Amino acid sequence: MGTIIVLTVLTGVVFFIVRGMVRDKKQGKSGCGGDCGRCGGCH
Repeated sequence: MGTIIVLTVLTGVVFFIVRGMVRDKKQGKSGCGGDCGRCGGCH
C-alpha cells in the first residue's frame, strides 16, 4: 500500500515538473539566451 502512495506522489511531481518545462518552452523561457557567440555549449 505504501509503495502505491509513493509511486503516485512521485508520478505527480514528475508530471508537474514536465508541465512547467513545456510551458516555459512555449513562452520562450528556455535555458538558452539565444546568443550563440557567448554560449559555452556551442562549437
